[in-house]
Amino acid sequence: MWFSSYWRPRDRFTFDELSNSIDQLMKVQVINDVNKDFVINPLRSIAELITYGDQHDLNFFEFFMEKKVMGEFVRILKISKIVSVQLLQTMSIMIQNLKSDHSIYYLLSNELINFLITYPFDFRDEELLSYYVSFLRAISGKLNKNTISLLVKTEKEEIVSFPLYVEAIRFAFHEDDMIRAAVRALTLNIYHVGDIHVNKYIATTPHDKYFSDLVKFFRERCISLNGLLSPTTECSPESTSKIVSAVDEIEDNLYYLSDVVSAGIPDVGTLITDSMLKLLIFPMLLPSLRIEVSDGKKLSSVTSLCLLCYILRILKIKDLANTVAAALICSVESFGPNIEAKRLDGFMADHDKESHVDDEKPGGNLESNSVQDNCWHSASVLRDALISYITSGDDMQVVGSLSVLTTLLQTKELDESMLDALGILPRRKQHKKLLLKALIGEDTGEEQLFASENYSSNEVELNIYLQRLKVYCVIPLVNLHRDKCYLVIKFL
Repeated sequence: MWFSSYWRPRDRFTFDELSNSIDQLMKVQVINDVNKDFVINPLRSIAELITYGDQHDLNFFEFFMEKKVMGEFVRILKISKIVSVQLLQTMSIMIQNLKSDHSIYYLLSNELINFLITYPFDFRDEELLSYYVSFLRAISGKLNKNTISLLVKTEKEEIVSFPLYVEAIRFAFHEDDMIRAAVRALTLNIYHVGDIHVNKYIATTPHDKYFSDLVKFFRERCISLNGLLSPTTECSPESTSKIVSAVDEIEDNLYYLSDVVSAGIPDVGTLITDSMLKLLIFPMLLPSLRIEVSDGKKLSSVTSLCLLCYILRILKIKDLANTVAAALICSVESFGPNIEAKRLDGFMADHDKESHVDDEKPGGNLESNSVQDNCWHSASVLRDALISYITSGDDMQVVGSLSVLTTLLQTKELDESMLDALGILPRRKQHKKLLLKALIGEDTGEEQLFASENYSSNEVELNIYLQRLKVYCVIPLVNLHRDKCYLVIKFL
């Protein structure tokens, strides 16, 4: 009997075990390679015991608070960085597994948590960086409208510091996929909290730069995909695998941007829309529909068609979809690969100064009429470029053009006036619109269909987006499709 009792395994999940682990930690004065296990073991034990106590005995965490163990963690870190990895792992385990609101509030309200977030770890150590980002992500998983206020510093009801967010986005474009994914998950956790003050903080300078950087990062992925789709690329299982991986990454980036927009932060949605148009669509994708590729910064027509489909299908942003559609009825010369970045919807290229477009003077920044007329005679609208690919392009161009037009038809965010202007509004909807006009006493259906002056209330939405294009267009000339007729409209 006494023999079996002697060899009985020790119960590790006891209050005494927690007390012993904390006492052992508090006795540490020096940490080196010889005694580091003497510190690592109690750190690991404390994480396990606090997690156990949260589910079985809340006195465990009360004792943790009484002994001010968070302060001991900081003291240990100041003595030596040798145990940094284990310390971050301990904090991550506790934060992830604690369910008690009382415990979570204690950890997040303690100023020491921000000390750990901003501590200058040696991030050249990839393992340490991985644990650090996991630590930040664990914190973000506990955020709500009550807890997020514990991690920010405010002055006069304005947030002036949010270390969790600022430190995390430093690694948003790290070469490690897992680190990038963790940072993106963290940012989404923050965006979806829906705190008004936090939303304002992340959408103002300098933090708003993160969103334009996201588009720049995505643009580089687009250029990489273009290189893989080059006609000179040999067809092999290896090249096919690379293309599939590149396309997957394109989709992942777009779905992340879509998730960011779905958080419903108006300024952020506008920033992303502005950046996509200004940094990618206008200077690269649209010109590439007609401009021959001459360097690594220009995309082929096939790549551009493919990317337009992905962008319109995944990024369900009304302003973006309608602006792209409006651009397709502009002359190709309106967009250049090196076009100067200008204001759109209230944001600048660098977001570091304010500017306003005078809507009452729509022609203030445009070229002279004679220059416009001369350019128009040699111009072809982008919509016609799509049609030409279908009628005379190669197989890839045919598929790409049809895919773009089909995607436009299936885009719920697109106004019917845009489809009508492009000449792809389904016949059923055309007849429905003409019948409605006839019923309310407007012109007859035949007159409505062919009247050149039919640019009134039916094109209010179209007019809005065409006016927007003036901040980018060198030649703001538009070719509106009307059945078999074309109506050229100049915004002078």
